[in-house]
Amino acid sequence: MSRERARELRQRSTDSERRLWHWLRNRQIDGVKFRRQVPLGPYVVDFLAADRRLVIEIDGSQHTLQQDYDRRRTAWLEEQGYIAIRFWSNEVLANTEGVIEAIAAALKLRPPHPGPLPPSGGEGDS
Repeated sequence: MSRERARELRQRSTDSERRLWHWLRNRQIDGVKFRRQVPLGPYVVDFLAADRRLVIEIDGSQHTLQQDYDRRRTAWLEEQGYIAIRFWSNEVLANTEGVIEAIAAALKLRPPHPGPLPPSGGEGDS
């Protein structure tokens, strides 16, 4: 996916993406830097903690119809050394605190990666 596609996705964020970004931005969870709508290979991931190689995806109802695609996407991410955790959109909205706690727990299991970081996608680093 291109940088332009990532930019478009940032501009059209869902309510759940905006709510989660409020908590992920500015290193609010354990001082970890997250970026949003980041191009990784052929995909754009919702949120990325690059130094932890942790991807966070927010799934809306359309994901019930694209489970094969999501499995391929997750497999590709894992082949590249990333771990992807997924939350349903309604879970982010109804249980934000629980989602943040799950992300914090996942971060504790993923120490900073010693290898080179993926290239910056440009916008969305804030």
